[in-house]
Amino acid sequence: MFLADENVLPIDLANKKIVSFEELKERLSLYRSTKKIAQCHGVFDLLHVGHIKHLQHAKKFGDLLVVTITADHFVNKGPGRPYFSELLRADALAALSCVDYIVINRNATAVEAIRSIRPDFYVKGVEYQETENDVTGKIIDEEEAVNASGGQLIFTQDIVFSSSALLNRFFSPFSTDVVSYLEQLKMKYHVKDILNYLHNAKNLKVLLIGEAIVDIYHYGEAIGKSGKEPVLVTKYHREESYIGGVLAVANHLSSFCSEVTCLTMLGEQAEYETFIRSKLNKNVNPIFHYKKESPTIVKRRYLEEYTSQKLFEIYEINDCYLEDDQRQELVDSIDSQISEYDLVIVADYGHGLLDSSCVESIEKKSKFLAVNAQSNAGNHGFNCISKYKKADYVCIATRELQLNYRQKHISVLDQLSQLVMDYDYKNIVITHGRSGAYSYKEGEGIYDIPAFATTVKDRVGAGDAVLAVTSLCVAQGAPAELVGFIGNVVGSEAVNIMGNQSFIEKVSLVKHINHMLK
Repeated sequence: MFLADENVLPIDLANKKIVSFEELKERLSLYRSTKKIAQCHGVFDLLHVGHIKHLQHAKKFGDLLVVTITADHFVNKGPGRPYFSELLRADALAALSCVDYIVINRNATAVEAIRSIRPDFYVKGVEYQETENDVTGKIIDEEEAVNASGGQLIFTQDIVFSSSALLNRFFSPFSTDVVSYLEQLKMKYHVKDILNYLHNAKNLKVLLIGEAIVDIYHYGEAIGKSGKEPVLVTKYHREESYIGGVLAVANHLSSFCSEVTCLTMLGEQAEYETFIRSKLNKNVNPIFHYKKESPTIVKRRYLEEYTSQKLFEIYEINDCYLEDDQRQELVDSIDSQISEYDLVIVADYGHGLLDSSCVESIEKKSKFLAVNAQSNAGNHGFNCISKYKKADYVCIATRELQLNYRQKHISVLDQLSQLVMDYDYKNIVITHGRSGAYSYKEGEGIYDIPAFATTVKDRVGAGDAVLAVTSLCVAQGAPAELVGFIGNVVGSEAVNIMGNQSFIEKVSLVKHINHMLK
């Protein structure tokens, strides 16, 4: 007997309710002059009585009810969502007699669907009547699209249920320990208080300092061993280039901040500058210096395409420290503007940009200093956090903490406690992979935060994303536990991005946190 995967069952091709936008346009053209059209939009991940009553109410406004559903790719509600595929969600809605047509919307928002359908009535639940309850901020755009097509926005007044709350309760992707942790967190903090740290980050003026890196991913197919040497042979498929290092941190920040200034170093010939500028978000203001007798740093990673497993890496780099004149030029550049910023973030990859004189200048003149000193193949053991004697916030990985003390057999908690005693760090996050993270704040102590990632695509750049977003929260005085929680949510999103193909977006993160805590 053949048993199909119940979550990927095909749509019943005989079901005439499920159509494309093109098909719907043709059908609605037959009725526009005589019938009113109502539209509802949503994910409908777990169809429940609240949805049914909402759709029944919506049908009262129109002769025809069209339901558009968010495609799987655009459902940003955390790990394991959507629980049901777009095909199953469409089939479930088609079973309702009040629904006349269903369309899977393969756009990021409902605005495009509204423009295509041009409904007489666009019907939303009462929970969206207060715009502050709309975490996406898209209800205003949707209303404008409805008005532009001559329609009207209507709110139903029926009982409200939460699909996310039901899914979290009965279909959670997390272990019982993580579920218990989230329940306790909800009792201590209101979700709006947590999200305010993300919303209010727009008021921070941020200066970012660190090395620019270009990451090039070469994808191929392993085809066997060389006939004459013990060498793995791969067949080339394609390559993709991403901005990395401090450039990636800048793009992560740009979704939360009104403007970000990024001070960094390229190669003497400004290799990749045009590419870098094209990939930086519009509200990132880059300040480039150019290192003598050096290339722009490039890290090439070679991967097996099918598994995305990395085979080896090649660095194009000159990691010597700057010559005296260029060092002074960089220090002068930092000194001339650092006092203008509320928050200074240093992403130190240990590739020769920041020596003791630069560090000293940054430490002395920053109003609020957040630092990461990364350990990687190019600096292993030579770029420890101890080069920064004081910082308002330090965010490093467990391995970087161990290298700082040259100890890997002493517990992370013991080494973190030692770090607190040895240096003037007010806030610390130690990321700990699948074990989660430890978060410390002076006067509050240490919190152990579980990990929220249920899948991992690529860990490259995850620490940069955590540094970026948590720095904004720490600078606003967020409690240690919330800093660790937000950092781990960010980390769970970042490890599912290949390279720096995309960046942490505020709207997606807000939705993720909001749905985790329902």
